[in-house]
Amino acid sequence: MTILEEEAQEEDREGWFSRLRNGLSKSRMNFVAPLSRAMASRRFDDAFWEEVEEILVGADVGVDMTMILVERVKARMAREKVKEPEQLLALFRGVLAEALDTGAQYLRFATQGPSVFMVVGVNGTGKTTTIAKLGHLLQRDEKTVIFAAGDTFRAAGVEQLETWGERVGLHTVKHRQGADAAAVIHDAVESANARGIDVVIADTAGRLHTKTNLMEELKKIRRIAERGAQVTETLLVIDATTGQNGVIQASRFKEAVDVTGVVLTKLDGTAKGGIVVAIVHDLGIPIKFIGVGEGLDDLYPFDPEEFAAALFS
Repeated sequence: MTILEEEAQEEDREGWFSRLRNGLSKSRMNFVAPLSRAMASRRFDDAFWEEVEEILVGADVGVDMTMILVERVKARMAREKVKEPEQLLALFRGVLAEALDTGAQYLRFATQGPSVFMVVGVNGTGKTTTIAKLGHLLQRDEKTVIFAAGDTFRAAGVEQLETWGERVGLHTVKHRQGADAAAVIHDAVESANARGIDVVIADTAGRLHTKTNLMEELKKIRRIAERGAQVTETLLVIDATTGQNGVIQASRFKEAVDVTGVVLTKLDGTAKGGIVVAIVHDLGIPIKFIGVGEGLDDLYPFDPEEFAAALFS
């Protein structure tokens, strides 16, 4: 990488951090600001810790994870002899970052031939736009990408993905509405092999009306895809504004299919950013990308340290 490329990358990172910080402003007001106010008294007694627990639960961290975080902070507070509010806030930031760091937030690619990323999630979560943003991001990382319009069930689903594909300059493999989704994925994999494409990003039906049907459809898609490629990621798109309902959705999808990572969208639209913690802890699924806006560049790989820094800054 040249010096100019390194500088451009650094500027891009700084720009993203600024957007992330701005995007988390509602969560900061609902989470960090009340913590700061509670700490201002410097009386770290039982009443203080009860207030902290209420703040965390109110931010959708979840009851179990709230208790775990509080106990970890208390232990480190005693060990490090923390007495000042600023130190305690920094301690919370560090404990949060550690809790979010699963070490599994990086995308996995096939060592040979195309990688298939299956993208799942209910309608309305921003699944199609997430696919476009992810394709755009991979392009910037010098990967070749095609889309597979596998959500053949939803009216205009195919056209919507194709429109996004044109916008980011990526080809979309499609069939007519109502066609067999697995056949679309098959054709996309065939095309990827013929053209030496690195990644196939496959849209899937965004419905959960019957879990059995969904599971069978996703299993079939995976089975067909793996005849000519390797499915290295199954990414679940969750709308952060749905809060605990998003966690329930994720749980149902996890039961139906082997979810390898979460893409959390619309974080800028919620005051309950604690859903990030709930997903990682309650479901054991790493968050791989977060989105804080409508722009193509408003999706970025999830970095626990960066997230905590932006939230607490």
